[in-house]
Amino acid sequence: MIIDNHQHFWNYNPVRDAFIKHHKQVWPEINQSIKNSGVYNAEIFQTGNRLFMILEVDDSFSFERKAALDNSNPKGQECEALMWEFQQALPNTPAGSKWVLMDEIYNLNISEQ
Repeated sequence: MIIDNHQHFWNYNPVRDAFIKHHKQVWPEINQSIKNSGVYNAEIFQTGNRLFMILEVDDSFSFERKAALDNSNPKGQECEALMWEFQQALPNTPAGSKWVLMDEIYNLNISEQ
């Protein structure tokens, strides 16, 4: 069951179309690692050099747990290093991070209650 979802926003280098190719052929170990962290579904959308990701997560998910799992996974570390070649942190992103959580400003289901 989906408990929550998180939206992320970041830039990437459009000259490096390998980023998109990598996401069409994700290593099986990475998909399994994502699922093991409590992510039920993940989607990435692209326009120009902007990327938008939605994570649907269960109640076992936390960013701290995901980071700990990623840090202990050699294949995950290899993937992160590779993706940093293509990604550009937004100006308001904390050092060492590339994603910025977005604030919800509108929700049809809530606004009609």
